[in-house]
Amino acid sequence: MTRRPHMLGTTPSNPARGVLYTKLAIARKELGLDDDSYRAVLVRVGGHYSAKDMSVGQIEAVLREFRRLGWKPKLATGNRRTPDSAKAYVRKIYALWRDMGTMLACGGSVESLRAHIEKQTGVSAPEFLTVEQAMQVIEGLKAWRARLLRGKS
Repeated sequence: MTRRPHMLGTTPSNPARGVLYTKLAIARKELGLDDDSYRAVLVRVGGHYSAKDMSVGQIEAVLREFRRLGWKPKLATGNRRTPDSAKAYVRKIYALWRDMGTMLACGGSVESLRAHIEKQTGVSAPEFLTVEQAMQVIEGLKAWRARLLRGKS
């Protein structure tokens, strides 16, 4: 008997299969299906007792059936806030600037931060700073913040 490539090992032949398996598990949990009910849907719609034995099209048909039964997949975009940057020093610059924002005449806009950084270092945005330049900007912002706080009291 010849076996299909995705059945030979533990890794699926189509990387999208892993995503589909995850969606099946999420839908099952959110619909509150017990194992017997879940398997009944798999057999009725996909023709197999296990999702591992189904084709991608059959798994998608099962997901469509779960949607018909009331499952609403959540959109991945918008649920998660991405950080300003992967670089810690860039996040620190943005955090200092946000903290100072209410005390500044400009209100702490990103454009005014970029203008300040360009005037201080010649670089147009915090993301493009070297570590040394970023440390210079951070120390400058700390000193500026301290002056603003002293002037407030």
